[in-house]
Amino acid sequence: MQPTWRQTAVQLLDTTSRMHTGEVLVPFGIAEAYARLCAKGERTAPLVNLWRHEKAVVLGSRDAKLPQAAKAVRELEAKGYRTAVRQSGGAAVPLAPGVVNLSLVLPVGAYDLNPEPFFVQMVELIRAALGTDGKRMRSGEVAGSYCPGTYDLAIDGYKFCGIAQRRLTRAVSVQAFINAEGCGRMYGEIVQSFYETAAQGAFAEQYPQVQPERMASLSELGVPGGAAGMAARIHEVLHTQAEASLTLMDVCPPWLAREAETALHTLKQRQRHLVGS
Repeated sequence: MQPTWRQTAVQLLDTTSRMHTGEVLVPFGIAEAYARLCAKGERTAPLVNLWRHEKAVVLGSRDAKLPQAAKAVRELEAKGYRTAVRQSGGAAVPLAPGVVNLSLVLPVGAYDLNPEPFFVQMVELIRAALGTDGKRMRSGEVAGSYCPGTYDLAIDGYKFCGIAQRRLTRAVSVQAFINAEGCGRMYGEIVQSFYETAAQGAFAEQYPQVQPERMASLSELGVPGGAAGMAARIHEVLHTQAEASLTLMDVCPPWLAREAETALHTLKQRQRHLVGS
């Protein structure tokens, strides 16, 4: 399947050279704002957003509904983690300097309701960025991983990436976390600890049964370059595939920042409603 950005202009916003340390919803607000602009027909070019956060845990909507979610969030925040509830699917994921977050926001047709092609586009973008190591990558749910899903990405059976998606009427936002470096098992233990508190009183099928040893980072799996290398390889792929033009930005442009403020306000209100934080 050919990428949607073939023969189109692509906006690439890459802030991975510096770490987000504050409100973790900010990058999600940017993706949400751009998706809304696409949905209204005001933007027709895909947006690719690369970013990192120093220390955070991002929850899925189902996580926020667990019996002791608010208590678990308070425990995380007491340990210095920023927290957020994202609108896309999926479950809890930890963010750290070694985790590269990749968002792909695309305008789509109003009746283009099949989510699979957009998941596949993200999978193939990541595969291409891995170069020869992409041949080792497999797609499919990794049992025991955190944020499990059909489009988990793994090498040698160890998950290093998860993908979630949010759909608007005429836009889609596909979001991936890529454990580029660091300790995958440690990332898994963070999420496991969250569920130990949040899921008290819940049935086992209501939350992922995390086995930290099922996670790994690309560095642990023999893929060189770390977070900086992964971001650079994504740049290279987009330069090759965006045949019309590629606009590179390292700060959010003012026109998008204004829209993102509105989206961020909505996301914060939603989070307060879900977990009372």
